[in-house]
Amino acid sequence: MRIQTFLNSKTMQDWNTNDMIFDVPTLIEFLSGSTTLLPGTVIFTGTPQGVGFAMKPPVFLQPGDTVTIDIEKIGALTNPVVAEATV
Repeated sequence: MRIQTFLNSKTMQDWNTNDMIFDVPTLIEFLSGSTTLLPGTVIFTGTPQGVGFAMKPPVFLQPGDTVTIDIEKIGALTNPVVAEATV
């Protein structure tokens, strides 16, 4: 499945699950051997090329930015970037 990351509508990452070292069924099998996976469990697998801090010049998220992750056949999730509350 194609997975894309957009920062303020600009494509930052564009890759496919075929590029993963371990496929999704293998990851689920491994994790479920020691952990109960419930509906809605999120499995973090790392990140593809296009990470902002590795760009020249580096790109960092700023308050007011919008980040969208789009996964083929699943849908998109969009979140605003807000400043961290100070205490």
